[in-house]
Amino acid sequence: METLQFHFSGGAPSAGRACVGVVGSGDLEVLLSPGEPGQIHVELTTSVNGLSAIWHAQLERIFASHAWPALHVEINDFGATPAVVRLRLEQAREALESPQ
Repeated sequence: METLQFHFSGGAPSAGRACVGVVGSGDLEVLLSPGEPGQIHVELTTSVNGLSAIWHAQLERIFASHAWPALHVEINDFGATPAVVRLRLEQAREALESPQ
């Protein structure tokens, strides 16, 4: 297990929280909560060691794709593919934006 931390630029803090996915074979869980203004802080726990540069590149592409609010992002990974990473983050963002 490896824990990684990354920082990206964000907008104003989000108003809510979201949780999507599950931790299991080949999947991951994403939890979003309001962050510090202008910042996206990602704390990632993964079962696959040594892939910090790949994780950074993947997350950088996702957070640059459109405007994201300021967030604290917790990712619990169990060997998910890049496509699943993007899917879960986009699902969490959509849940965050949907009226409760």
